[in-house]
Amino acid sequence: MTELNLETAKKMIEQAEEKAKEIKVPMVITIVDGGGNLLACHRMDQSLLASIDISQNKAWTAVALQMPTSQLYDAVQPGGELFGINTTNNGKIVVFGGGIPIKSGDRIIGGIGVSGGSVAEDTEVAEAGLV
Repeated sequence: MTELNLETAKKMIEQAEEKAKEIKVPMVITIVDGGGNLLACHRMDQSLLASIDISQNKAWTAVALQMPTSQLYDAVQPGGELFGINTTNNGKIVVFGGGIPIKSGDRIIGGIGVSGGSVAEDTEVAEAGLV
C-alpha cells in the first residue's frame, strides 16, 4: 500500500472491529490520512461518546508526531522532556496508547486511533487494524 484511501480505511476498520468484538469491548475506530485529515470514523454500538473525539485525536497525534501515542506516556510525566505537550495544538495531542501511524515502507501515510477500552485494549485493537 502506497496511499491510504477510503476503501483501505474501511478494511482496516473492519479488521479492528473484529478484534474489538473478540475482546467484547465496543470501540470507536478512526483512520486519518497522512495530513491528519479524517478518512473514516466508526462508532460501534454502545461505545462511549467521549471515544469519538479521543479516537480521532489519537489518530491525528500518531501522524502529527510520527509515533505511536503509547511512546509519549513517559516523556509527558512531570519532569519529562515533553511535559505539557498535551496542552498544545488546542489539546488534540493524546499521550497514551491507542494511536498508531500507518506506514508504507518508511513513509507515514496515515494513522489509526482507537478508544473505548483500557489503554492495552485500545492498542490491541489499533494493531489489529494494521494487519
